[in-house]
Amino acid sequence: MRLIAKRLLFVIMLMIFNIGMAQNSDPNIVIIYVDDLGYGDIGVNGAIGVKTPHVDALAKNGLNFTDAHSSSATCTPSRYSLLTGSYAFRNNAAILEGDAPLIIDPKQETLPSMLQKAGYKTGVVGKWHLGLGNGKINWNTRVSPGPKEVGFDYSFLIPATGDRTPCVYLENQEVVGLDLADPITVSYGTKIDSYPLGREHPEMLKMHTDPYHQGAIINGISRIGYMNGGKDALWIDEDIPFVLTDKANAFIEENKSDKFFLYFSLHDIHQPRVANIKFVESSTMGPRGDVIAQMDWCVGQITEQLKKANLLENTLIIFTSDNGPILDDGYLDYAIELLGKHKPAGPFKGAKYSIYEAGTRMPTIVHWPKEVKAGTTSSALLSQVDLFASLASLVGEKTKKGTAPDSKNLINTWLGKTQQGREFLLEEAYTFGLRKGKWKYIKPKNKAIPKWIEDKFVDPGFRKEVQLFNLEVDPSENNNVYKEHPEIVEIMEKEMAKIFKK
Repeated sequence: MRLIAKRLLFVIMLMIFNIGMAQNSDPNIVIIYVDDLGYGDIGVNGAIGVKTPHVDALAKNGLNFTDAHSSSATCTPSRYSLLTGSYAFRNNAAILEGDAPLIIDPKQETLPSMLQKAGYKTGVVGKWHLGLGNGKINWNTRVSPGPKEVGFDYSFLIPATGDRTPCVYLENQEVVGLDLADPITVSYGTKIDSYPLGREHPEMLKMHTDPYHQGAIINGISRIGYMNGGKDALWIDEDIPFVLTDKANAFIEENKSDKFFLYFSLHDIHQPRVANIKFVESSTMGPRGDVIAQMDWCVGQITEQLKKANLLENTLIIFTSDNGPILDDGYLDYAIELLGKHKPAGPFKGAKYSIYEAGTRMPTIVHWPKEVKAGTTSSALLSQVDLFASLASLVGEKTKKGTAPDSKNLINTWLGKTQQGREFLLEEAYTFGLRKGKWKYIKPKNKAIPKWIEDKFVDPGFRKEVQLFNLEVDPSENNNVYKEHPEIVEIMEKEMAKIFKK
């Protein structure tokens, strides 16, 4: 009997050990989400005039995708889809002002809350731009709901964008360094007593702007919106990459003994493009090229931190961007004049805001030495909306019915084990595009286009007629062949109707 008991105890201990080993085999997950970085803005995809050695190293030791997409050609919708697994149009998600309420329902399951259930510590560092609070925000107390309420254990945020007020960081949803004797007030629309305004004091500006960016001047840069107070809490734009990288690396260090998910959402290369002196003239393209180099440095710091913690081998890094590149986006920094031979979108047509391919076709690299074959390339058709279901499958989490309704489990594609991607892929801008293999269908415009976009972008893809392109022979989308292929148009329109009806 004693022998049987000993053997039984041994079997139980072995089972516990194996379960523990299985749990520990789950990778750490880091999503590096760059802002406004185009397909051609990294070295491995043909960048000219700027070097990105750290991003290129991820590709050299990992998997580079040539047909992977954000779900939208603008920032807030892409971020919404990434974290919810739902197309942005289902929630009317659009570019938000700095005082907008949270657009993710705290009751719905999100990518971070799903990973929490799987035993992950979760953190977000960087640009948020998904709204905060329920409406009227009091910036002088804890702002809720926010990242905590949608699944992040830790957060350190730029609340919206660098060109919008308030120009302060929030750590765990409280303004960092705030003196309550100097409370913050923020307003969009209604004018308030505020910091000097760009429209009234152009002599105070480091760079001049379009009329849309002539609100409160902070750190010599005029923003969208009004702001008063919070002087001790104001960020310095030139320090943002260092502050964010330090916080991201601190999260890795503090959670290195646990499984963790880090959503590292860089501000670069969004406007205002103000490089730290460390990176000034590190490219031949002026500020836009310099902040690409700055972004690359941030990537290198993260990989070095993972290596130092002996975590790089079993960390899944997904490097990508929220939407296509933009040159003139409100501030005069000579991005067009200094472009040279560099092609931010690579061979593709369009830019940020556009339904053409460059609006959503993103630089996308997956690095996981333990599982992903080094130096490989995939042409699989992929969408960031699929990361939810794919990562849920990876960590063995089942999602509730209705959760992540548009997300598909394509984990084997993300890891390079198959080239089979999506059959259909939706692209969203101020109209909709649909991909199927080599075919690209664009729905006639059905949304009002903001005047400032119409003024700046002559033809972002908005037409009154159907557009159909064969990307295999026409990657620049110059030859509309919808009249020659009515059968393809019919297939695409039926599939799009199914998506909208869902």
